Amino acid sequence: MKINLPKYVFIGALSLAACSPRVETRGNLPDADALADIEVGQIKKREVAELLGSPSTIATFDLETWYYISEVTETVAFFEPELKERKVIIIRFDKQGVVRELKIIGKEQAREISMVERKTPTAGNEISLLRQLFGNIGRFGTEGEAP
Repeated sequence: MKINLPKYVFIGALSLAACSPRVETRGNLPDADALADIEVGQIKKREVAELLGSPSTIATFDLETWYYISEVTETVAFFEPELKERKVIIIRFDKQGVVRELKIIGKEQAREISMVERKTPTAGNEISLLRQLFGNIGRFGTEGEAP
């Protein structure tokens, strides 16, 4: 029996490559040197935007708070992605547009949020299958007939 070694080596290498982790980076992670240039009480919004770029999001009810959000996940084969790193940079401005606070939050401060299993009731009636199938019989006139 003759074994074709290069073919099996190729198949083995391909199998190992398929199981190598896939690393994905999402969001806007500003450069650490650019973050160091932001001095609380000294820099305005325009300068922050020039240094860090536009924020990932702006607070809904407080337009004076900017968020820069990024995360790195690793996925191996068909398993759920594993969170490797998450950073949220929060920059708050005063009414004059000057940086009032700079805060960095990592994945250690993250909280798990569980979904609520309740259902919201809706107004109206429950319609049975028969009512759905036969409910429109007789509701519409024939062609050419005015309503």
